[in-house]
Amino acid sequence: MAAQFPPDSVGLITPQAAPFSEPLALDCGRMLADYEIVYETYGTLNADHSNAVLICHALSGDHHAAGFHEGSDPSKPGWWDNCIGPGKPIDTSQFFVVCCNNLGGCKGSTGPTSINPDSRKPYGPDFPIVTVKDWVRSQARLADRLGIQQWAAIIGGSLGGMQAMQWAITFPERIRHALVIAAAPRLSAQNIAFNEVARQAILSDPDFHHGHYYEFGVLPRRGLMIARMLGHITYLSDEGMRAKFGRELRQGTPNFNFNFDTEFQVESYLRHQGKAFVDRFDANTYLLMTKTLDYFDPAADFDQDLSVAFHRAQARFLVIAFTSDWRFSPARSREIVRALVRANREVSYAEITSEYGHDAFLMPIPLYHDMLRGYLTRVAREVNGPEEAFSYEASPLPHSTEIHAHAS
Repeated sequence: MAAQFPPDSVGLITPQAAPFSEPLALDCGRMLADYEIVYETYGTLNADHSNAVLICHALSGDHHAAGFHEGSDPSKPGWWDNCIGPGKPIDTSQFFVVCCNNLGGCKGSTGPTSINPDSRKPYGPDFPIVTVKDWVRSQARLADRLGIQQWAAIIGGSLGGMQAMQWAITFPERIRHALVIAAAPRLSAQNIAFNEVARQAILSDPDFHHGHYYEFGVLPRRGLMIARMLGHITYLSDEGMRAKFGRELRQGTPNFNFNFDTEFQVESYLRHQGKAFVDRFDANTYLLMTKTLDYFDPAADFDQDLSVAFHRAQARFLVIAFTSDWRFSPARSREIVRALVRANREVSYAEITSEYGHDAFLMPIPLYHDMLRGYLTRVAREVNGPEEAFSYEASPLPHSTEIHAHAS
C-alpha cells in the first residue's frame, strides 16, 4: 500500500547528487579538485526558470528540508517541513525550491567523511575549513547546473540567513529577494566563545584521535554530545526552558538523590538531545561549521562598513528576528536593517514575540508564517505573473515592529 501523505506535504523525496570536476578555489588558499553536492528539489521550475527559491540550512541542517525519504520515520519529515509545501509559506505550487547539503557537511556532500582522493582514506581533519563565501560559490555552480540564472528568493535562518546576505553581496544580479531570519552580520565575542567551548569538548575527547577516529572505529561521542548540549542551551530561551521544565524532577524521582545522576527534567532533555545528535552528525563537520560561523564577516572586505558591502546588493530584503533569541538577538538583526537603510536598499523588518529562543525560526508561529506567506505571495506574483512594481506594505501587526525603506 502506497504511503499516504498530508495534502500540504511535498511527499516522498529522493535526494540528488551533482558531481563537479572543475576545481573550486577556497578562501583558505586550498583547492577542492572535485566534489559533490547533494540536494533536494520541491515543486516545478517554470518555463523561464524565474521561480526558483534556494533554502540555506543552518549549522546542523542539511538538504532534507521537507517531505519524506523512503523508509524514513513518518513522524519525522524534513527539518523545515512546516514551512515548505503546497499552500505553506514557501509554497511549492508557486516556487521551485532547492536545498543542498553544504560542502563540509556529513549528509552526502563532500566533507570530512568523504574519501580523500590523495590518501584513499576519509578526509577527516584534513578536509579544508570552508567559509560562507565558499558555500555561496559552490551553490552558484549548482544553480548553473540546474539552469537557474537568478533566484526569485534565497531564504535562510541563522547561518542560513548569513548565506542569503553573502549571496546578495557576492552575486547581486543573481538574487531578487533575500529573506534573512534570526541571523547576525557577524558573531559576537560571546558567540565565538560558545563555539570554542564546543570545539574543545570534541577535541579533548580521548576518542577524537586528532580527527582520525574513523580509522579507529570509534566516535568522540562524549565530546560531541557535550558540544550539542551546550549549543542547544543557546538555542532555547530562559522563558521557554522555565515554561517547559522549570525545576521539575524526573518522573519517579521524588527527592534529591545527592549524586550526579540525572535528576531534573532539563538534564534528561539535554542528555537525550546530545545522544541523539551523536547518532546523526559528524564531529569533524561540527568543528568545521563552527569555524564557518566564526569567520563570517561580510563587512571585513569593505573597511568594516556593512552598508558599503550592501551597496553591491540589488535584492530586496525581509529581515525577521525573535524577541527571546539571545544567541542572535533582535539587536543584531537591526544592525543589518540599519546597514541596508544606509545603503538605500529596500528592506522590511519584523520582530516577532516568541518564547522559543533562537529555535523560533524553525517553529510554526502563526504571525511568523503569515509574514513569510505575505511576502512570498508578492514574490510569486512578481515572477509568475505580469511584471509589476514590488511593494511590501504589511499592515501593523500586534507584537511586531516593522521598518520599511523603499527606493524612490
